Amino acid sequence: MKIQIIYCHPSQKSYTYEVLEQLKSSLKKGNLKFEVSDLYAMNFQTDMNELEYTREGLVNLDLSIPNDVKEEHLKIEKSDCIIFVYPVWWSDCPAKLKGWFDRVYSVGYAYGYNKSESNNKKMKTIPYGIVLCTAGHPNEFLNEIGIAKSMRNVMIDDRLGQRFKKKEMIILGGTLDRKKVEGKHSETIKGIAEKIKKYCA
Repeated sequence: MKIQIIYCHPSQKSYTYEVLEQLKSSLKKGNLKFEVSDLYAMNFQTDMNELEYTREGLVNLDLSIPNDVKEEHLKIEKSDCIIFVYPVWWSDCPAKLKGWFDRVYSVGYAYGYNKSESNNKKMKTIPYGIVLCTAGHPNEFLNEIGIAKSMRNVMIDDRLGQRFKKKEMIILGGTLDRKKVEGKHSETIKGIAEKIKKYCA
């Protein structure tokens, strides 16, 4: 069983980084193997260049996929579970993670399949996908104003979509008053390992 963590935050002083460290510790205790793609540490290129757009926007599958994108495809293909860890900024993920989806979810791979194109491999269906995000406002407030629903619509219904067999979004809200939520958040994170074992067995 292989777990891929896609982590997106620029600071190791952040609460999101603490969440990542707790998650890694929990997975280790559960004897689960994982790899972390730290998008900032990798300096992952998130802007699509003109040549990439020609391939993606004009569906020109004769053009090659960039090597850094191919590397992400290989990580996906080895994964039984992918966990996206990031902070909620302006009701969505950081721009760097959005750019990861823009480039890694390439045409002919994550969508727009063409069976006649034997040189284009279709993305496999991942058994389990988890969106684990931190948010300043409490979950109750995010639900009340509709932001939680909109985030789920984008991340779960669109970005994970049919590419994942089982998927869920865990919002660790209320971080503006961390002392009130840290204990609850820690318990939630501890339970992720057992969920992975259940859905990826």
